[in-house]
Order: sequence, then C-alpha cells, then structure tokens
Amino acid sequence: MLFKYKALDATGSEQEGTIETVNEDTAIAALQRNGLVITNVEPADKKDIFHGEITIFQHVSTKELVILSRQIATLFEAQVSALRVFRLLGAEAANPLIQKTLLAVASDVQSGSSISKSLSKHPKIFSSFYCNMVLAGEETGRLEQTFNHLADYIDRSYAVTSKAQHALIYPAFIILTFVTVMVLMLTMVIPKLTAIIEDSTAEIPVYTKIVMGISEFFISYGLLLFVVLSVGIFFLWRYAITTQGRRYFDKLKLDIPIIGSLYQKLFLARVADNLSTMLTSGIAMVQAIDITAAVVENVHYEEALIQARDAIKNGASITKAFGEHPEIPTIMIQMMRVGEETGELSKILGTLAKFYSREVENVVDTLVGLIEPIMIIMLAGGVGVLVASVILPIYSITSSIQ
Repeated sequence: MLFKYKALDATGSEQEGTIETVNEDTAIAALQRNGLVITNVEPADKKDIFHGEITIFQHVSTKELVILSRQIATLFEAQVSALRVFRLLGAEAANPLIQKTLLAVASDVQSGSSISKSLSKHPKIFSSFYCNMVLAGEETGRLEQTFNHLADYIDRSYAVTSKAQHALIYPAFIILTFVTVMVLMLTMVIPKLTAIIEDSTAEIPVYTKIVMGISEFFISYGLLLFVVLSVGIFFLWRYAITTQGRRYFDKLKLDIPIIGSLYQKLFLARVADNLSTMLTSGIAMVQAIDITAAVVENVHYEEALIQARDAIKNGASITKAFGEHPEIPTIMIQMMRVGEETGELSKILGTLAKFYSREVENVVDTLVGLIEPIMIIMLAGGVGVLVASVILPIYSITSSIQ
C-alpha cells in the first residue's frame, strides 16, 4: 500500500514523499529507521469528504490520456513493475479522476488481475480499443511499445477529429450570429422605423410590407415560435438517439455535398489507423475489425466492417471481404490487396491512414476558405436588405416633404 508522509530530518528540515509498505505502522517504522521524525502519514489514495462530489465534474482530456500512456510506457521501459507503475502515477496524478482510477487499477493488479482487465473496469477513460491493445501487449510481452503506440494513435486521432469538428463549428457560429442579428433587427430596430412609415401618407412598397409583416409576426408570436422550435429540437434529438434515427442521420452525414466527403475521409482514416495500430501490436485481423466497428461512430461503416469480419471468418480474403462494400473506395481495396499479398498490410493501412488524414485536412481548409466569405456576405446581405426595405421608404417620405 502506498502512503504519503511528512517528516523532519536531523537538521529540522521538512520532507515530503511517498513510501510503499504493507500498512501504516510499517511505514512509520521504516521512516523512523531512516532517522526521520514523523509529523503525518496517510494513505496516498485518501480522499476528503467532498471528493465524491468533485469527481462528478472531473473528466480526462485526450491530452491527459496521451501523456499518461507515454508515462506508463516510459516506466515499463525502465523495468518498473506494473503494480509500482500504477501506484506511482496514481499518487502523482493532478487529475483526481485519473488518481482514483490508477490507484484502483493498482489494487486490482495487486489482487492478481491482468492490466487489460483492470483497465476495462473504467470505460469512461479506457475504451475497448485501448484495453484490447493492452491485452495484445500483455500477450506479446511488449507493453512499453503498446502504450507508445496508443499515445501516438490517440494523438493522431484527436488531431484529425478536432480539426474536422472545428471546421463545422465555425459556420454554425456564423449562422447563429446571423439569426441573432436578424431577430434583433426584426424585433427592436424595424418596429421603430415602421412607426415612422405608417404615420406618413406615402405609399408603402411591397417588399417593405413583407418585412413589416415578418417583424410583426416575430413580435406577436416570437415566444411561441421559440417554444415550438425548442420542442422540435428536443424530439429531433430523441429521434436521433434511436436506432432508426442514428441510421438516418449517419446516412445524411455522408450524403451532404462537401460535408459528406469530409465525413467519409474521416471515417476511412479512423478505420485504417485503428486496423494498422492493432495489427502492428499483434491483434488478429478478425478481432481488430470487430473492435474498429465498435469505435468507428457511423452505423453504415460499422455494418460494413461487421459483414467483412463475418466474410473473413467464413474463409474470404481480406480484400474480397472489404471489396463488397461501397463504403470502402476502390483505391483502398487495391492498396489492401498489395499489403495482403506482400504481408505488409499493417504498413499499407498506416499509409492509407496518413493519406486520408491529409485529405481531411485539405477538405477542412477548403471548407474554411469557402465558408468565411459566403457567411459574411450572407450576414451583410440579410441586414442590408432589412435596412434598405425600411430606410428607402423613409428617405422617400423625407424627400417628398422637402
């Protein structure tokens, strides 16, 4: 068991550290034999009464998981025992959730459980992909390489996914800004200008009447419209998490022009990278496909992978099994055939992963380059139309008076 201690040495200087012993009494005795005067000793995994509440809001970021994986790999390379690895990292972790998890893993390992099985008890941090990779590392005796592979994979996956997400967040923000500006114009600015126009005897143009009508609608029924939209979004979300809804929206993602191409390349990069990483770590192809299907996050690619897995189980070649599905492009099938024939499938898949990752970056850059000017023009044009439809009649009224 790991204990934290505070003590005074022979010179009266305060020291802090950790010591691993069977119990607290043994820890105190060991420290005293080293000439230290103990001021405090407590278990390293001791929590305060508010800890349970605090950890509810804790999460492990991708960056933290990458760093943790590299730390584990480094300690294994230094021939540190698995039990010691998780206790040391658990005691020093800044994130309370990581600390709690690693100390629990250390406890399970001490009880005789394997590392992969111990990690699998914490799916919020360690995915099935992560745990299966560790299992392969245990079976091959290459845990340090496995954790390094995992860190590299998570880093690559995060870089590609986050860039794609950021590309979609930007237009969403611009659209939200556009809608907000239009609503404010229609409910706050236009009504004041409308009052001036209605007080005059001048003829009101058709386009101005349309804008005035829209403005009046928003003022009278804006709250009702907001409630209806909120309820609609709620039920749409409920539908999206059903099996049928997920299938529909996953298909929609792939069919939208330009955006669909981005998602296709993103999923292909994920499939190729997952398979390459697992095959390199010694995981069998059937098991690698099974795990990849669980983490690809698109029902159509998931089904394609599961069907390919079943075909391989029934004796089909890898190339033939994947070639029967339109979700997998011809170039990927041809490259996989070369890898299968030469016995370098993991390297070929790694090359494909890099290729599709670059393609994702290119599509994202193109999207950002197109969306920014289009959205700015739409925003300026919408506001301009609203203002012009009201200002021009007022200008006409003013000119007639003069």
